[in-house]
Amino acid sequence: MSSNTPAASSAGVSPSTTNANIQEISQNATQVDRLVLEYLRARGHKNAEAGLLEAIESGSTEVAGNTLSSDDLIKGLAVFAQKPSRPGENVLKDSSSVLQELSTMGNPSSIQTLIASLGTAGAEEILSLDPTDKHEGFRELESWVEGSLDMYKPEFLPMLFPIFCHFYLDLVQKGFKEAALHFHATFSPSLAPAHNVTLHHLSTLMLPSHVQNDDLAQRFRNEKYVIRMSRSGFSLLIGWLTEGVGGETPGVGEGFSGEKGKRGRAAVMRVVNNHLRFDVTSASATSVSPNAWEESTGLLSSLIPTTAVQSNGSSVVPNPHTFNSSKGELKLGPAPISEELRAETERVLREQAMLERDPNAQYDVHFTRPQPLPGVVSPTEADLLPHSPSFKTVDVQREVEKVRDARKRIRLDPSVLTSADANSTQGTSARSKALPSICAYTLHDVGEGAPCCTFSPDISLMAAGFSESHIRLWSLKGEKLRGLRSDASPDVADSSSISRLLEPDGSSTRKLVGHSGPVYSLSFDPLGGSAAPPKYLLSASADATTRLWSLDTMTNVVAYRGHQNPVWDVQWSPMGTYFATASRDRTARLWSTDRTTALRMYVGHLSDVDCVRFHPNSLYLATGSSDWTARLWDVQRGTCVRVFIGHQGTLSALAISPDGRYLASAGEDLAINLWDLGSGRRIKKMTGHAASIYSLAFSAESSLLVSGGADWTVRCWDVRSAGSQAKPHENGVNESQMFRPAEESSETTDLLATFPTKRTPVINVHFTPRNLCLAAGYHLPFEPR
Repeated sequence: MSSNTPAASSAGVSPSTTNANIQEISQNATQVDRLVLEYLRARGHKNAEAGLLEAIESGSTEVAGNTLSSDDLIKGLAVFAQKPSRPGENVLKDSSSVLQELSTMGNPSSIQTLIASLGTAGAEEILSLDPTDKHEGFRELESWVEGSLDMYKPEFLPMLFPIFCHFYLDLVQKGFKEAALHFHATFSPSLAPAHNVTLHHLSTLMLPSHVQNDDLAQRFRNEKYVIRMSRSGFSLLIGWLTEGVGGETPGVGEGFSGEKGKRGRAAVMRVVNNHLRFDVTSASATSVSPNAWEESTGLLSSLIPTTAVQSNGSSVVPNPHTFNSSKGELKLGPAPISEELRAETERVLREQAMLERDPNAQYDVHFTRPQPLPGVVSPTEADLLPHSPSFKTVDVQREVEKVRDARKRIRLDPSVLTSADANSTQGTSARSKALPSICAYTLHDVGEGAPCCTFSPDISLMAAGFSESHIRLWSLKGEKLRGLRSDASPDVADSSSISRLLEPDGSSTRKLVGHSGPVYSLSFDPLGGSAAPPKYLLSASADATTRLWSLDTMTNVVAYRGHQNPVWDVQWSPMGTYFATASRDRTARLWSTDRTTALRMYVGHLSDVDCVRFHPNSLYLATGSSDWTARLWDVQRGTCVRVFIGHQGTLSALAISPDGRYLASAGEDLAINLWDLGSGRRIKKMTGHAASIYSLAFSAESSLLVSGGADWTVRCWDVRSAGSQAKPHENGVNESQMFRPAEESSETTDLLATFPTKRTPVINVHFTPRNLCLAAGYHLPFEPR
């Protein structure tokens, strides 16, 4: 659909005639003319070849005003060459020295690659392209979208991002570096809130060679970007593209007027035709939630695993909902426990009730037999990962403490805030019932930073990983942490002999050294639950290893090697023994503590796997990736059973609700998405953070979600409310002054409260079994002016 494509010639030219003409004019044609003729002939562009032959015979190469001289062609191609000594900059800026520089460089491979990849219009289209076309076209498109009716604007807005990306890549690939930077600086601010990371990445691509070697750029070039749109909205878009006006409110946008406007329209239409695919729905624009339009948009063809229907050659638009429904029902209920363990737990509970003379304790036994929620299928023993058939004392203690925690838990009910008056006594009481108490720990004098921090299940220990490659433990109860003596024998007969080998004195903090790179993630052994302190600690590092630390001896026990790149995240399985890792090598892996090699590899993400979380019943593993998607995997089979597409940036945090029904994901688009694991559909989108979100945690009843981020705040969200885009100022919560960017972030109505810190990015939030919220971060000192 290019406006610069030469018109087809009405006169046909036979191959024999063409060959003869080439031989006849070979003496008069320049070397560049002969190269172009050979290229056109090899590609089968007979009409263009005939037109060029006629121009050469007439003594002029000014075909349709678009054909260039040989010197101009070389100068135009010069932007695709660079000297090895200065690879980041086009060294052929001075037009007077272009020919001399090219002759000294020989025949650069980049120019050969360019000529080999020319499209059907040849070099004329590349060199005759006016870079202002894209600037004008995108300006008018953005004006039309902003001026459209409110009911259509949510479905038009997602279209701006892919068109912006293709325009920028076109300008860079065709050598208009200054025009590309100007285009990026002009239009990227309006897209930055949702696509800041991608826009920054695009700004680093300044030469054609950068575009050719960049994975993300090639994905945009080779795949079609899927856009969801209603039938009426699509009709308005087509009408505006073809007619130049229509669909916008009166007085907004001027359409495409004049010659420059026509070229801008052609530039937009080329991207729409060649790089976008519209998933037109029969639903009306008003019947779909505004946030739902972006849920199934993006470069979907490579993000969604191929189904049996697609493998048969079907041209159906890739749809995550179709894939998710094809995987059948999931078993999201609680994991079963053996009858022997349950009987022993009930016996211990009865004994404790008699000793404590608590008449209400006899009703605690029902907590040992949790009932699955309606419509939720529970797994059987055969579905679980292999584990020991017998139980230990620590298992009984854990189950007993679970019952005690359930009885003494503070019930959080965010729904009471909806009907409460913020300034009344009733409002104060409602906030105490809806919002958790938060205990925050701040690290000072961190130096290069602390990428991670975590709390033990019994809240007796806190661990932080540092960029200086070490780990530090703190006892939150003030107890002494003792390690092995320097003269201790490595032979240990049993656990009782360990105490004789420990240091006589200790301190409430301990430093663990073993990694050779920054420590990115930590996870405490969950086997003891809230009943006993953990025995082990897992750490993941940039040195591509995961290490197991003994908290009895404060030493490194095992180093697990297998990933080829930094390991971003590690988490224990709820049943212990097994753990999962996420890495920059685009895989997640399942490990067992008694093996140094991985048991399973979960492969399918197109970029880094940044975070992993186990489902509470250990059957499934959730992963979040830099490819903007989250996936749910069958732990045993290693297959993907759910794909969650809706974020507009890298995923930074995941959390699965204790009842096993919901997945919360946070991304660099500053949004928190709540997903239904059973159907794979997004329930709602929650916004309010002004900077990256680092951590998510559900309350014990799965009714409240807490998040911590780089905007120095802890925020509480109502999981069960519907939520809406605009948040009123009078929300029943008195928010203090806090860190805010230049532009105020939009907050949804399900944001219950914001708890600001002074200057502390919150890198971890954690709920105790009794619904006390813990937060941790490191203080940022004021920089001297």
